[in-house]
Amino acid sequence: MALLGEQYASSDEESPASIPKDWAPTATTSVVAAPDVSLDVWSYHISGFVMTANSLQDPMRLSLLLAKPTDNALAYNVPYQDLARPAQGPSNPYKSTQGNALKRKNALTGDAQEAAISDATFTAQHRTFQSLGYTKDPTVNGAYVGDLAKAQAMGGKDVIQMRPSKEDSAAFRRKRQKKGDASIVDGEGAYKGPWARYQDDQMYEDEAALAEEELASDEEYIEEAIVPARSTAVTKLASDYHDDLANTETTEFHGAAQHDYQGRTYMHVPQDLDIDLRKEPGTQKNYIPKKLIHTWKSHTKAINALRFFPNSGHLLLSASADTKVKLWDVYHSRELLRTYSGHTKSVTDTTFSPTGTHFLTGSYDRHLKLWDTETGACISRFQTSTKAVPHVIRFHPDADTNEFLVGTSDKKIVQFDTRSGDMTQEYDHHLQAVNTITFVDENRRFITTSDDKSLRAWEYNIPVPIKYIAEPYMYSLVRASAHPNGKSVAFQSGDNQIVVYASTDRFRQNRKKSFRGHNNAGYAIDVGISSDGQFLMSGDSGGFVCFWDWKSCKMWHKIQAHEGACVQAQWHPQESSKVVTAGLEGSIKFWD
Repeated sequence: MALLGEQYASSDEESPASIPKDWAPTATTSVVAAPDVSLDVWSYHISGFVMTANSLQDPMRLSLLLAKPTDNALAYNVPYQDLARPAQGPSNPYKSTQGNALKRKNALTGDAQEAAISDATFTAQHRTFQSLGYTKDPTVNGAYVGDLAKAQAMGGKDVIQMRPSKEDSAAFRRKRQKKGDASIVDGEGAYKGPWARYQDDQMYEDEAALAEEELASDEEYIEEAIVPARSTAVTKLASDYHDDLANTETTEFHGAAQHDYQGRTYMHVPQDLDIDLRKEPGTQKNYIPKKLIHTWKSHTKAINALRFFPNSGHLLLSASADTKVKLWDVYHSRELLRTYSGHTKSVTDTTFSPTGTHFLTGSYDRHLKLWDTETGACISRFQTSTKAVPHVIRFHPDADTNEFLVGTSDKKIVQFDTRSGDMTQEYDHHLQAVNTITFVDENRRFITTSDDKSLRAWEYNIPVPIKYIAEPYMYSLVRASAHPNGKSVAFQSGDNQIVVYASTDRFRQNRKKSFRGHNNAGYAIDVGISSDGQFLMSGDSGGFVCFWDWKSCKMWHKIQAHEGACVQAQWHPQESSKVVTAGLEGSIKFWD
């Protein structure tokens, strides 16, 4: 403390004259606790001080260092030597000129600045480089990049500068012939309008005509006769309107005989089989099929719908993209029985009436047709008021109603009466095309799904939904199948899973039941449930047909059924382990 009091007095009392001349620093005085720190603000009255200790600083000027770094005005007078002192060290390329903040790198190698160039200038230079091969260098004034030889030959002009001047354009326009008088049809001064030629073109044509007309001395001019064109008169068939093929229906029977020895047609349910096809569906226990037993091939394009004959299942109806609907025999010879032709575009869906005597078809030609299953005759035609494409068709399951529902591409579900042909109801609440229609609750209600990723439940004949389900995580539900117990409906979701919703009053999703393991994204793949409700079946985009256990939701089996996507899969209503599948290649396969 004595040393501090003797040699280290305060800076206010210290002066160069008070320091003894024979004073020299010792080991104890050269020890400094803190390193030398320089803030570049030195006191004026110590310019003659030559000691090695820390230099003294002006407290008033030190307080001025606390000014904001963004200020543009100085708060004190800076000495000349500080203003003229050069910058020390390399410059920081990322340091901003305003303040001490560092620039953010907007490029991999540093900061890329946007050049101040107008859109018109950029477009002109871009076109110049495309057409001439050179353009101006924006970073160097007067420099060019690209084909420098051509730039020198063109004088560095761009496409805008190379345009002809107004004088040249006016001189070029003067070479054109006058339009003429609109009142004069032919002769001198006749109206030419926009067809007026240029004088040079006329001169070239006159010279060409004279060159052709010049004859040699020994030649004689012979006028060439105009050979008349031998064109036949246009026939009435070529100029007449084509018939509307949408109203022309035909049918063809392909079976061995239309009647058996007792005069019965194929509509009769066979009774000479090992199984009773007249019993109530679902009374037998079902099993998973293991082998292929038959393949039907007649369609030339993808199969869009497969339907078994109601209750018995002895007939199979198929609708295809080749505009044809075909009826197949499931038992006996398993032959093609009848073809129904009447649509001009791909058939979207088909459905049997509750008794099976009639069936409906819908097509991309915007027509709905009611057919007689036995004779193949088209009984009636239907069309919505907006002429929309029918996507899904369902008969009301009660046999005494004679009504059916149609889900169309214009977001509506339309109800028709087959007896009068009139539209009896319209359900219009969906926001996009309707995909499925499923009757539930003893056919008093029905559930519809749409491409708007929603599910709606309706009371039959009441056009106001009683339930609306649309969650953010939902995908489009493209196909549906009701469970035989009447309590659930399985829907094919677009996210590679099958979801289940209750068909009772609440219509809530059963989150414990989710069937996964197949791929269906991008396809409208059918889903089917066995008649006893034990197994669930679905196609696959890879050609597989997959089977799950309904209670445990575990996949039991997976069969490679088709080369392309397997889009149709239906379980036989009476057989214990027989299913039918169809793919995009047009073949139908029967499995047991």
